[in-house]
Parts: sequence; structure tokens; C-alpha cells
Amino acid sequence: MSFNFGISNISRGNNSYKDKPTSSSLPLYYNSKNSNPFAPKHNRNKKILMLFKGFLYSILLYIVYIFISNAIDGGVSNKTNWQRAQLEVKQAMAESWHDYEKYAWGKDVYHPISKVGENMGPKPLGWMIVDSIDTLMIMNLDEEVSRAKDWIKNDLDYNFNYEVNTFETTIRMLGGLLSAYHLSKDDLYLDKAVSLANSLHGAFDSKTGIPYSSVNLATGKGIPNHVDNGASSTAEVATLQLEFKYLSKLTGELDWWRLSEKIMEVLDSNKPQDGLVPIYVNPDTGIYQGNLIRLGSRGDSYYEYLLKQYLQTNEQESIYWQMYKESVNGVKKHLLGKSEPNKLTFVGELNQGIKGELSNKMDHLVCFYGGLLALGATKGLPLKEARNSPNWNKNNEDDFELGESLTYTCYKMYNEVEKTGLSPEIVHFNTETGESNKDFIIKPLDRHNLQRPETVESLFYLYRLTGEEKYRKWGYEIFKNFIKYTKVVNKDGDVSYSSLKDVTSLNQDGTPKFKDSVESFWWAETLKYLYLLFDDSDKISLREYVFNTEAHPLPIFEMGDYFKTGWKRQPTLPSNEEPKMRQKDEKIDRNKNIPNAQPVDKSIEEEAKDILKNLPKNSKNDEDIKLEQKEKLNKILKDIENE
Repeated sequence: MSFNFGISNISRGNNSYKDKPTSSSLPLYYNSKNSNPFAPKHNRNKKILMLFKGFLYSILLYIVYIFISNAIDGGVSNKTNWQRAQLEVKQAMAESWHDYEKYAWGKDVYHPISKVGENMGPKPLGWMIVDSIDTLMIMNLDEEVSRAKDWIKNDLDYNFNYEVNTFETTIRMLGGLLSAYHLSKDDLYLDKAVSLANSLHGAFDSKTGIPYSSVNLATGKGIPNHVDNGASSTAEVATLQLEFKYLSKLTGELDWWRLSEKIMEVLDSNKPQDGLVPIYVNPDTGIYQGNLIRLGSRGDSYYEYLLKQYLQTNEQESIYWQMYKESVNGVKKHLLGKSEPNKLTFVGELNQGIKGELSNKMDHLVCFYGGLLALGATKGLPLKEARNSPNWNKNNEDDFELGESLTYTCYKMYNEVEKTGLSPEIVHFNTETGESNKDFIIKPLDRHNLQRPETVESLFYLYRLTGEEKYRKWGYEIFKNFIKYTKVVNKDGDVSYSSLKDVTSLNQDGTPKFKDSVESFWWAETLKYLYLLFDDSDKISLREYVFNTEAHPLPIFEMGDYFKTGWKRQPTLPSNEEPKMRQKDEKIDRNKNIPNAQPVDKSIEEEAKDILKNLPKNSKNDEDIKLEQKEKLNKILKDIENE
């Protein structure tokens, strides 16, 4: 594939320029005898000189051939060329961002083809601006940062009557503000982050501490999920910890730390078999709901934050490392498959839990996992350095190799799509020998592409850890297809980028099938990871930062004497036992007070007393309520004794 870097026409205000040649052609020799002090006097000497010149000319041609061949087959190893690739990404960011600024500034949603923006509620949440400002900072787009900062300062206010998703608001808005604060050291962003965190506090006010799916920003009231019997998704409740722990570190407020780690204690008290968890958990009981296990939607970042919590506190919280390693072993044991005919490694799904059959469905969202495995194996060290460390072992090597294999699979999910070279949202891998020459199929409802970041995220990690150019080549190939098929230029010359309805076909006139939408993670994640993939300065070092699940870099820090891991693990289940799970069709009584996992320093009886002290007030007499609760608690205690 040709890697012709398209940096030849970059806008700077009203000016444009093209790359100038770095050198001019030079003659191989002088034609004039008088100008050549070594002109031969005899024919024999002349022939020798001509042969020598011919030899030099051949060497020169060979050097030119090697250079051109490398450029054609994608072997771009020259630092300047990767700098050009990085500039192309920066240009795409600037084009796309300026279009948003022009037509929808401050709006939470943008339709780049119809040029219409809208808010998700009565007032803007900063969905685009806050999520993207650290990308603007990392790319040194200073004027754009200044305008974004002014908007955050003057127009962003989270105190209004609107229900937001707890998880999405945390990873995008809180994560974005905290990252912007760290990169700029501007208190404006920290002040906004504290204000938002206070508005989110009520989401944690469940019986178990598992946060509700949504929360009202004005009242602070947590709101259970309107479907799935009120369950929250496992990924959502277990993907708040990096943000709230860093907020605690910055402010000295222990409350955020305790709230976020309480979630992990309750989840782990379910004693999940082989470290794999169902994708729903009930906030009122702390018990997993249903049997579906997957690394795609509603499950993915639970596994991501196990490792990243351990790395965030400089490897001081071994409890999360243990949970992470258990989950990796569980993935290897239960979720891996091989496609036919090319033996691509994929991560499937368990619709009926550990004992069920493996589904060959894999979301593009799962493509984060290759990079995560590589990061977990090396803990952010370059691979060569990690392999020379005393802690390196076969398990680390296997994890890293699996990460490479999965990342290659995710690259092929782009490379094998003939029309656009862009991955669909979901694929189903072929596992039957001789049935097809294609490793996966794409079902009609799964053909869309939202410009997701997960594959280029893993390519970024693999390149940073190995230094192997192939990861940059794959990333550049994907980037160029994003440019070719998601770029929109209207009649006025405005440039924008849109997600696609279908990556497997084009319109009759050869144009892409656009969705007329752009997600904030196009700026916050996809372009950021591509920019860092082509970076040669180790900007945002993996030894100094962890990225939250929305690609907001947060610094690694020491816990010190003030912050501690406030819980201990209970013994895990034998491998032949299933964890307790609530079935989907089982109704939930929200008036029940069921104690969650036994605390570290309290007996069950002491916890029962705590429940009695904090009984809810309603129309019944307090004594009647206490009597009912005592009966329920006595039954619970008897059940525990029988176990």
C-alpha cells in the first residue's frame, strides 16, 4: 500500500503552503574536461574511471530504490515522515474542530453534514468541549484551547434540573476536567470538577453503595435504570474509580476515595468465578443480575480499571492486580476462540455464563483489550526492559503475545473490509472449517462505524511498548481510510468528519453512506491516540500516566500515609460453583434492606444493628418497621449459619 503523506496542503489562517523539496538534483559528474582535475590522459585510465563512476551510480540507484520501495510498501521509518503523519492528524483535528466551532459551538450534539447542533438537556453539559480540551492541549492548539477555556469559564454550569448518566458524565466530563487541570495547572478546571462531583454524589446513595445509573444534577438524587429491573451495568459502576480517586488526591477529600472503592468491595463479594462477571448488577442488593458475560458493551471497562487502578497508585494496591490477573486467566480459559480459515484470535461472549457455549460475536469495543494485555504484562515499561526485569515470566510473555494477536485481529477487522477499509461495529467470526474463505461476517444491523478509538488505542500501546513500525503502519492505514471515507467537504469548503451507516457499501455515485453525526470520542480518543501513535517524544509517558476509559490522561501518584486500600478480599468460590446472580425475570423489592458483603472490621450482627438504626421513615409505625426488619435479619443470619 502506498503511504503518500498528504500534508502538502495545510491551512494556517488565510495562508497555505506546500512542502518544499529539501534538496535539488546534483550532476553526477562534470561534462567539461577542463573543470575535472582528474580527467584521464589515457584510454585505459578513462575506462577504469568510467567503470568506477558506473559503480557509484549503481549504488546511488540502489539507495534510491530502497527508499522508494520503503515508501511504497508502508515501511516509513524516517522520523520526519512520522512527524508529517502526526501533523496530518493534527490537521484533521483542527478541521473537524473548527467546523464544530463555526456551526454548533457549546452544543452537546453535532450533525456535521446538516450543520446543526443541539443540547441533551435544557442547558449545555460541555459534552464536546470538556471531553476534547485535553486533546487540544496535547496537540498544542493554543488558540482553540483559549476559546474552549473561555466557554468553560463563562458558560458551563452543572447546577440545573437534568438527569445525566453517572458513568458517561464521570468519564467524559469529570475525567476531561481533571486531565485539563493536570496539563494546565489552571484551578478553573479543578473548581469545575469539584462542582460536578458534588452534583454526582447522590448517585452513590444506594443501599449497597453501588451507584445508580443516573443522577439529577440539581437535586443530587440517584435514579435507578428505567429498564433491566433497575440494574446498573457492571462496566458503568466499576469505571468511576480513576477519576474519583484522583479527585481525592487533589483535594484531600477521602469521601470520593471511599465511595469509589466501596463499589469494588461489593462487586468482589459476589466471588465471581475465574474473575469473569455478568454485565449487570443491582444497586440495592449488590448482586449480579443475569448471566451474560462479555468484554464488549456494559462489561469492557470493568476489566480495564482493575489494572489501571493498580497502576494509578504506582502498583501499591495489589488487590486490584490480583483481580485483574484472575480476569485475564478467566478470559484465556473461557472467552477465546480461533477463526477459520486464518486462525484469527478473537474474544467471544458467554450468553449463559461460564457453563454456556461461547458465542463468536465480538464488538469493536473489545479491541481495547489487546493494548490492555500488553500494558498489564509490562506495566508500562518498554518490552525489552520488562523482559530483563526479575519479575518477567512465561505468564507475562503469554499475556503480551495474546495482546499482539488480538490487536492484529482488530486490525484485520479494518483491513478485510473491501469497500472502505473501516471496521464495522460488530463482527461474527467463522469457526467452521471449509464453510467460508472469510474469517468473519458482518450482519446488516452491525455495519455502521462510529469512528471508535479502541483499535488505534491498542496500536498506540503496542507501538509504545515494542517500537515496532508495523503498528504505526496499521494505524496510518486506518487513519487514511478515516480521512477518505468519513471526511465531508460542503459547497462552501467547510471540512468536517462524520460517522458512517455502512462500511461495506457506497452510494451509487461512489460517496460514503454518512450518519450525519460525530461522537465526542472522535476528538477525545481516536484522534488523540493516533496523534500519540505518531509521536516520537514519548509525550504522555506510560510510566507516568494512566488513561481513563475516555483517553483522558491522569497522573500516576503515590498514596502516601493518608490514602489506604480500605477493604480485603473474601475467599473465592471453588471453580465448580457459580456466583450468586439474580435472573432477569426476577422482580426486585426496593423496600428490602439486604446487607451487602461483610465489612472488614464489622461482624454481621454489628451490621444488622446499623441497618436498624437507619430505617427509612414511611407511613408505618417505627416499631412495626423494626419488627419486620428484625424478622428479615434473623432469617438472613440463619441462612448464613446454615451455609
